[in-house]
Amino acid sequence: MDRIRAVIAAFVTVATSAALLGAAPLGVPAVDPVSGAAAVRTAAEGTGTPRAPWPGGTVRTVGKLIGTYPDGQLLACSGAVVDAPNGSVVVTAAHCVHNPGEPRWKQAWFVPAYDRHGTANAARVGWRVTSVHLESAWKRGRLPQALPYDYAFLKVEKKGGRTLQETVGANRLDFEPVDPAERTVALGYPATKPYDGETLAHCAGTPTLLTERDTQQPNVGGLLLESCDLTQGSSGGPWLRDYDAASQSGTVVAVMSVGDDRGRVLGRPFPAEARRLLQAAGGRPRG
Repeated sequence: MDRIRAVIAAFVTVATSAALLGAAPLGVPAVDPVSGAAAVRTAAEGTGTPRAPWPGGTVRTVGKLIGTYPDGQLLACSGAVVDAPNGSVVVTAAHCVHNPGEPRWKQAWFVPAYDRHGTANAARVGWRVTSVHLESAWKRGRLPQALPYDYAFLKVEKKGGRTLQETVGANRLDFEPVDPAERTVALGYPATKPYDGETLAHCAGTPTLLTERDTQQPNVGGLLLESCDLTQGSSGGPWLRDYDAASQSGTVVAVMSVGDDRGRVLGRPFPAEARRLLQAAGGRPRG
């Protein structure tokens, strides 16, 4: 337990926009998806040796979130399609929309099964985000106290009369309590060294569910996964269980939230009250 306390104390200490895995915008050259102009934001570089790329290359229901700020600069995060009545919902991390006290992005697109599409093509191949749904405790909060609310639901447009879910499928979404004793796969598009944000990467293992005995309050209820070097850009990526290769979907039990430079990451599960955000983004439950 002392080891876990030390690990998570580091998360709380460095939980700023530069430490959140993907909240800090791209640290690699990027091209605005609308104007085509080059835009770069400085971000801390990740360290370590890359884990194995996702063996299937891409996952239809998992993709890259590309947003533009009012000043024209970019951010990159990850996300996943989740089952909803309107077929148009993506789940990601709240800090992929904005950090408390900072401006949110102006516009964003979700590109499912992203694979070297290039940021300049996001507006053409992606699904435009039309609304975002965050907890008020995140919007009004401060870091690190707001970390328990680091999840968000995005509603996206239809394309050609079809919903995103009709086109690529969707993952189920599970709410707390989460059984930690199950193998979990974390997927995302890490964008800082040693990665480039252009291909899907993953880590897998059995996480630890953090309790008040293990950690400081902002991280209670989080899932800790070690030996995972996914860097900035992987934020908001799904933590999946029961993955089915045929449908390229599974059950999302958390989204990537924070991490350190020693291969330890924290996934944020969804409390019961997050159901109302999902309903706000996706409509009333079927039946």
